[in-house]
Amino acid sequence: MKLSLNKENIARIDKSNLLEILLDFPQQLQHALEIGAEALLLFSRQGFNKIVFIGLGGSAIGADLVRSYLYFDAKVPISVIREYELPGYVDSSTLVFAVSYSGNTEETLNTYKEAKKKLARIVVISSGGKLKEAAEKDKISFIEIPCGLPPRCALGYLSVIPLCVLSKLGLICDARKQIQQAIGVLQELRNNCLSLRVGPKDNLAKQAAAKLYGKFVAVYSSSIHFEACATRLKGQLSENSKALASAAGFPEMNHNEIEGWHNPRKVLKNSVAVILRDNQINPCVQKRMDVTRDIFEEEGISLIEIYSRGESLLARIFSLIYTADFISYYLAILYGQDPTPTQRIDYLKERLARSV
Repeated sequence: MKLSLNKENIARIDKSNLLEILLDFPQQLQHALEIGAEALLLFSRQGFNKIVFIGLGGSAIGADLVRSYLYFDAKVPISVIREYELPGYVDSSTLVFAVSYSGNTEETLNTYKEAKKKLARIVVISSGGKLKEAAEKDKISFIEIPCGLPPRCALGYLSVIPLCVLSKLGLICDARKQIQQAIGVLQELRNNCLSLRVGPKDNLAKQAAAKLYGKFVAVYSSSIHFEACATRLKGQLSENSKALASAAGFPEMNHNEIEGWHNPRKVLKNSVAVILRDNQINPCVQKRMDVTRDIFEEEGISLIEIYSRGESLLARIFSLIYTADFISYYLAILYGQDPTPTQRIDYLKERLARSV
C-alpha cells in the first residue's frame, strides 16, 4: 500500500532520521572543505602518471564523482577500482586513494596492502577502523572524517576531500570556488524544491518518487560528467528505497540498450526511464537524449526528465545527486521502508566474516 509523505509516517518509518542527514548535506560539503584544507600529506608532489581510487559502495561513489568532474581537466588517467586486487598498471608512479568510510571494507584493506607493496603513494580517507590502524602503523597519509553516518551519506567528505588533496598536489586547479557555488545551489534546492515542507506541486523529488512507486527504474545520463549521478540514483534506490534499478549512459545506450525496451512487455508496463539532463553537455549527446525521449513517448514508455541546476559544473553534478537522494528517500517512505538499515548487506558481511 502506497503511504503518504507526511510527518507522522516519516517519524514512524525513518527511525534513524536519515532525513536530517539529507537536509544537512550542504553543511557537510562545507565541513569537508575545511578538513581538506587542513589535511596533512606525508609526501610531496611527484611525477604521478595515474590516479587510482580503491573503494566500494558508498565509499566509492565519491571517486566516481571526482572522475566525472575531472573528465577533461585531469592530465593523467583516473580509475576507480572496486575489487580485491589491483590492476597491473599500479606502480610507484601511482597516486592511490584508499577510501573506506568504516575503515573495515575487506576489499579495500586487501588492495591497500597491494598498493603498499607496489610502492604507490597512498592517501587513506576513513572514519577509523582497521584501515586507520594500518595507515598510522605504516606512516601513510591519513585523513579522518566524522563517524556515525551510513557510508552512502558521507559523499560530501568522500568527494570534496580528494579534490582538495589533488589541488594541494598541483594535479588540478583549486576547486574551492566551485564547491562554494555548489553549496549555495544545494541550499536553494533543499529549501525551495526538495525538503519535506515543500508541497508536491513544487517538490521535484516528491513528484518523481510518486511516479517511480511500484515501478522498475532505468536511469540514464550523459557518460561524460554525469555518469556518477546515474550510478548514485541507482545505488540510492537500492539502499534507501529497497527498489531494484539499473543505470547506463549516453551515447552508449543508443547502441544497444534502447533496443531492449521491447520485451518482456509485462515488465516494461511497470518500468520508468529516468533521464538526468544538463543543458551544457555535448550537443550531439543532447540530440540523442531528445530523440530517445521522443521514441519512449511514441511507444508509451513512462519517462521522467530531471535537469541539473546551477552554473558551475560541480554545482550541476551535485544538484542531480542531491535531487536523486531525496527521490530515493521519499520513495522509501512511500514503500514503508526504513531507508537507513541495509540488512542484506550487513548479513552478507557477517557471513563472510564468519568464513575467514
